[in-house]
Amino acid sequence: MFAKVFLEQNPSATLVILDSAQSIGGVWATERLYPGLKTNNMLGTYEYPDFPMDEKTFGVKPGEFIPGPVVHRYLDAFAERFNLKHRIQFGTKVVSAIKGVDGWELCLSAEGLESPRLTAQKLVLATGNTSEPQLPAFPGAETFTAPMFHVKDLAARIDTIPSPREIVVIGGTKSAWDAAHAFAHVDGNQTVHMVIRQSGHGPIWMAPPRVTPFNLWLEKLVHTRLLTLFSPCIWGLHDGFVKSRNFLHGTAFGRWIVNAFWHVLADDVRKLNGYDQHHETSQLQPWSNPMFLGSGLSILNYPKDRDFFSLVRNKKIQVHIADVVSMNGDTIHLSNGEKLVSDAVVCSTGWKHRPPLKLSPGSDAYYGLPHATTSSAPDELLQTVDKEILTTFPRLRDQPVQNPRMTPMPVEEHDSSAPSNLNAPYKLYKFMVPPSTIGDRSLGFVGVPSTISTSIIASIQALWLTAYFSGELAMPVDKHAVEYEATLHSRFGYWRYPAGHGAQYPDFVFDALPYCDMLLQQLGLESHRKGNVLKELFYPYGPEDYRNLVDEWRGRSGKEKTA
Repeated sequence: MFAKVFLEQNPSATLVILDSAQSIGGVWATERLYPGLKTNNMLGTYEYPDFPMDEKTFGVKPGEFIPGPVVHRYLDAFAERFNLKHRIQFGTKVVSAIKGVDGWELCLSAEGLESPRLTAQKLVLATGNTSEPQLPAFPGAETFTAPMFHVKDLAARIDTIPSPREIVVIGGTKSAWDAAHAFAHVDGNQTVHMVIRQSGHGPIWMAPPRVTPFNLWLEKLVHTRLLTLFSPCIWGLHDGFVKSRNFLHGTAFGRWIVNAFWHVLADDVRKLNGYDQHHETSQLQPWSNPMFLGSGLSILNYPKDRDFFSLVRNKKIQVHIADVVSMNGDTIHLSNGEKLVSDAVVCSTGWKHRPPLKLSPGSDAYYGLPHATTSSAPDELLQTVDKEILTTFPRLRDQPVQNPRMTPMPVEEHDSSAPSNLNAPYKLYKFMVPPSTIGDRSLGFVGVPSTISTSIIASIQALWLTAYFSGELAMPVDKHAVEYEATLHSRFGYWRYPAGHGAQYPDFVFDALPYCDMLLQQLGLESHRKGNVLKELFYPYGPEDYRNLVDEWRGRSGKEKTA
């Protein structure tokens, strides 16, 4: 998306997209697609504003979830439509990027590469949060005889495991559910064991696509401005509803209403899923308060005739709440005393949180990247932003106890990029630019926030960063103000989303709409796009509301230039 927007503004620019994958799509590249994989999104919510996913072309009907192969085909068609395909170098990994007097010098690694060096005036990192898998290090794993691999490689491995078989899936996130579901339907002779760490975050929140007694579309709820007001959000005042937010989060009665809202939402999901109706499904009941969960909020997108909970009730998928104590031969020993004999282990154990390349000169801290710190006490700036966050949102002082037995997942000792070793999070201005390089305008990040508003945010970030690179986006003169805001927004995740990944990177759901407001306002574009107050509050936003942003920007910037 950034390449599309940048080239629309700079058609004569030389631009290359370096992709370590073998095909378009990232998560939706062909090599990562396995049978049954679908988005959490139904038609109309997972598309770029200027390129609708129409039913006739892509074969997905309203109310249907989008199959993985269709997402790949859509992204391929998007690249074709905007003349981007010839600019992509697949199978090319960027090892490092060094800033010099002539720009960024990239060190590349690829089979048959003529030159391992490339110089660029502008560098955009769009590696996201699902590039490098995080694999666990269990005692005795070196003696384990069955294949063990990350869910990223599931597509390549799912057909290589002989049948009948016993499959172990480690993890409780949506990708673990998807992997377990996929194996449970390969044939009728296998059992899938889903091992959810007793010392971890527990099962993820899985909601039906429609919730509340009014049968409302969940994806639309999180983009309905009235409901976003119930989320404590440090950048929330950009939505313009200052009095409402101050009442809901700044008064005792308002906070009671907020707590009631989240309680009703959680209770509705529990009842719709029927966790307590069967012993086996009760083990999948989430441990966390959904208010404090980020983009890990997931949707039950499985066919009715292959319902996940029915597979659990019938013990085709068996849930084990336990830690892996050790492995040997083909056996996995669990902390509850169980022994699982396995033909394969799929690890849905997360991802490394920093980009898979080295930036220099300067440290990861200099570039606002996750890094390790030795100090156990917050510095003066952190103490100041903590005070602002907790004064503005007293509700966040009452942090939930996620799991008193929680410990980091064991990883290789030498893996310094493991999430558990990176105790300082991303710190980027607007989640896109390192404060230290704000005046240079040659480095930017897109896709760092983890949300369920991917396509909308990608479009607005692309325009913001394009305007920033061109020098047409006004930036704060006070560098301390930039540093403060970046720290404030970064630290906010620590308090707001402890059940998600807020302590490592921006991870939010109901806060996506005011984030878009914030970026559009800095661009000088209209953020209230519904026409009147009633529609603004009650009509959900979607990609269609952000069409033609580039044309709007051109009109706005052209007027400024001639003024």
